[in-house]
Amino acid sequence: MRLKDKTILVSAAGQGIGRASAIACAREGANVIAVDINETTLWTLPDECPGIEIHKLDVCDREQIVELAGKLPALDGLFNCAGFVHHGTILDVSEEDWAFSFDLNVTSMFRMSKAFLPGMLERAKTTGTASVLNMSSMASSIKGFPVRTLYGATKAAVIGLTKSIAADYVKEGVRCNALCPGTVDTPSLRGRIAAADDPAAAEKNFIARQPMGRLATVDDMTPMVVYLLSDESQFVSGQAILVDGGVTI
Repeated sequence: MRLKDKTILVSAAGQGIGRASAIACAREGANVIAVDINETTLWTLPDECPGIEIHKLDVCDREQIVELAGKLPALDGLFNCAGFVHHGTILDVSEEDWAFSFDLNVTSMFRMSKAFLPGMLERAKTTGTASVLNMSSMASSIKGFPVRTLYGATKAAVIGLTKSIAADYVKEGVRCNALCPGTVDTPSLRGRIAAADDPAAAEKNFIARQPMGRLATVDDMTPMVVYLLSDESQFVSGQAILVDGGVTI
């Protein structure tokens, strides 16, 4: 039980990496609080893994976040997983696209971290450590990808935010790291494939860019999530950690 008695909040927990991470943390003994704006997927989570506490939450709504933070116990771990993948070059990005993606992919992490960090700092005084984990991507400051201008910009910003939080609180027991996945087979990816002009070709292209010859699964991500939220990683902070199947070798 690597997360026994830890209280961990996971956003975007209704599906994909967020859902798999919530389940993985619960199975490692954590008291998991799962939040998502999508009630349909969120409400099925306790059926799959009893004991998970669920709350509907729009991570773009500061008032909702502050209200929830006031109700919950201090966290040992926070996984900011919510995000959106915009497809297009800079010439395809509208002002509205830019504002929406930065609000969901970056500003939501600012809001969540700011709301829950005071409790985490207090918790770290007792336990010696607490962990913030932010979802970034290999498509970021690490590597550029075609038609990912806006997504790459937001995920590069996540890495900058992560390093800043890590630097500010490294002496107070709160760590902050960023997870940078490769191409993961999630409902989000399946939606992008289905929306392509040639879905079969789009899927082949996504697979082809992974040197390991396959898409990642959510279960390829969850061991790193558990590690970064556990005490096993208490000497790791400010890192953008790749789990990308060798794309950035």
